[in-house]
Amino acid sequence: MPGRPAITLDRSSPIPLYFQVAEQFEEAILSGTIAPGDRIDNEVDLARDLGLSRPTMRQAIQTLVDKGMLVRKRGVGTQVVHGKVRRSVELTSLYDDLTRAGQEPRTEILHLRRSPADEETAQELQVAEGAEVWSLERLRFVGDEPLALMCNYLPIGLVDLDGADLEHDGLYATLRRSGILIRVARQRIGCRRATTAEATRLGERRGSPLLTMQRTAYDDAGQAVEFGRHAYRPELYSFDLTLVER
Repeated sequence: MPGRPAITLDRSSPIPLYFQVAEQFEEAILSGTIAPGDRIDNEVDLARDLGLSRPTMRQAIQTLVDKGMLVRKRGVGTQVVHGKVRRSVELTSLYDDLTRAGQEPRTEILHLRRSPADEETAQELQVAEGAEVWSLERLRFVGDEPLALMCNYLPIGLVDLDGADLEHDGLYATLRRSGILIRVARQRIGCRRATTAEATRLGERRGSPLLTMQRTAYDDAGQAVEFGRHAYRPELYSFDLTLVER
């Protein structure tokens, strides 16, 4: 039978309501209160009973789907995939990944400046279009090989990047030292052809395929703290994903 944990919402908390719901469902799954294979109530019923809007409830469920804890099945509903998920609470950056793999990353700062946010950046960072944001572009090397071209945008008031040593440190490590903890991110992976400028910087031919990643990262309060557009040389880098049947 469909079910749910006993959910308590703190509407005065700065933590978004969808996040509160998702965390309590996650705790119930990890504790075994909701068992693997159990169905949960549909979004309409949950939203009504908790006094939430349907989009808020849908976002809570999607957070758990993205974590691999729930799966949506046509004609069945939403089910628990498994009772225990082993994943890092803290998201990693390319710098973190390379360092942990025993590589020696090197970074060239192409530019660091304050720029007006375009429409997409403003939407992702939850700021007004045209508002000033940090605009950071870096070229990441492994040894002498260029690996990735990374463009990142951050709210101006979040951290002072002028004082950061981003040639010798990762962006996420810099944020952590400033007390900013990244809790969750939305990420899109794709592929496209290299522009002339990208090909020159990455040592590729114009029009060569590049692996791309776009990510928006959020802190514990659900605030967007970083929006990134990255391009990788596919022969040197890949993404490893775990997939579940829906």
